[in-house]
Amino acid sequence: MGMHRNRASLVAALIVAGFTVLSTVSAAAAFAQSPSVAAAAPAPDLAARVADLEAYVTNGTPKYLSSPGPGHNAWMMTATALVLFMTLPGLALFYGGLVRRKNVLSVMAQCLGCAGLITILWWAAGYSLAFDHGGPFLGGLKFAWLKGVTSTPNADYGAWVSQNVFAMYQLMFAIITPALIVGAIAERMKYSAIMAFIVIWMFVVYFPLAHMVWGADGLMNGVWNAKAAIRSIDFAGGTVVHMSSGWSALVLCLILGKRTGFGRRAFVPHSMVLTVIGTGMLWVGWYGFNAGSAVAADGIAATAFTATTLATAVAAAVWPGLEWLTRGKPTVLGFCSGAVAGLVVITPASGFVTPGSAVIIGLLAGIVPFLACTKLKAFFKYDDALDTFGVHGVGGTLGALCTGFFASPEANPNLSTNLAGIVGKSLWIEQLKAMGLTLVLSVGATAVIAFALKAAIGLRPSVESEEQGLDDADHGEAGYHPDEGGGHGEALSEPALSAAAGLVNPAH
Repeated sequence: MGMHRNRASLVAALIVAGFTVLSTVSAAAAFAQSPSVAAAAPAPDLAARVADLEAYVTNGTPKYLSSPGPGHNAWMMTATALVLFMTLPGLALFYGGLVRRKNVLSVMAQCLGCAGLITILWWAAGYSLAFDHGGPFLGGLKFAWLKGVTSTPNADYGAWVSQNVFAMYQLMFAIITPALIVGAIAERMKYSAIMAFIVIWMFVVYFPLAHMVWGADGLMNGVWNAKAAIRSIDFAGGTVVHMSSGWSALVLCLILGKRTGFGRRAFVPHSMVLTVIGTGMLWVGWYGFNAGSAVAADGIAATAFTATTLATAVAAAVWPGLEWLTRGKPTVLGFCSGAVAGLVVITPASGFVTPGSAVIIGLLAGIVPFLACTKLKAFFKYDDALDTFGVHGVGGTLGALCTGFFASPEANPNLSTNLAGIVGKSLWIEQLKAMGLTLVLSVGATAVIAFALKAAIGLRPSVESEEQGLDDADHGEAGYHPDEGGGHGEALSEPALSAAAGLVNPAH
């Protein structure tokens, strides 16, 4: 019995030993054949690590690292906040001061509405349609609901910036673009119609344009897409933001019609103080808009920062100077309008031009939009309430063209990557192509959307509601109360009205 137990134990031991040896051999073989082990790269040596550190400093492409760089990320989060600051409260105050008292809250509500509504669209699909790979006209849906948009950089757009930070930065551009349209149709379009228009317009106009101009495989991304059919450049939004909003604003205000009483009574800004404060906020925020478009805290961001300052300051001096020559006095509204025009016109060129070119662009920005707002509008008699077309449409178009003439590799070496053969030569022709496509898309889409909404839900409030003011008609509130400054402030004397009308742009 004991012998049988000993034999059984010996057999069991041999079986266990056999399985152990077989398992060990199998594991070793599998380990030796493992693709992951075979493909494992050796840890980077000191030279490679130093090279990646240099790439971080110069905003180059890292070889081993795939994490955000703290300095670049910090700048881009700051720039994101600055661009939001342009809309809220900058644009809201700028526009709010230019309308009559009874409509001050309505334009502010429209700016706030854009911030909320477009953020939802951006999260759901907008970011993906603009910045995912897809085709020359529109991106795919890989990043829908911001799926996969994490703190890891997307090397297509910024090797050292978290993709979620980049997505939030571009969201702020998406917010302010339709908010600019509000200026042309201020005081006479229903809030519900504006929001409905914006939802459709973003999908038909903005998302495709953003992809075509800035998407890695976009049709008009001449700097980074070697296969771009239109080899144009737009550093921070001349076509995507200002041309699209400005030309759309013109079409929408024509379809909507003039404000009740336009041409028969003066429409005087109710608070130039608010407009001045808003102008200052726009100027400050615009550094995030332009310098932030380098997607890094690097030398190109510094170039854009410098160009933005020079062009804006020059235009802010030229516009009121022209008023002084033609009307006898430089107005505060002229200073504000000139500053915004300078910001608009330099935007597409800001990261591509030298300081000398920025000054020339600023000079043109002070002259051409001034003529558009004072002469062109007076001649055609359209009611662009707050000069959105004159400043953003005309200014954005001018800026896009100027970029083609003044862009220089001296300011931005990236122009030598895919565009070396046309910079300083025929780049302006590519700019004309991009401008033409932007104009056709913006004008055509806006006309179709506006007429469809006009038939479906109507665009304007009743005459009674318009005369009452959209603050109360749309929102049931008032920006000012009668015991805090004399009601709506419309009852000025005839001499006061005449004097005011002679010192401000005909739009106001």
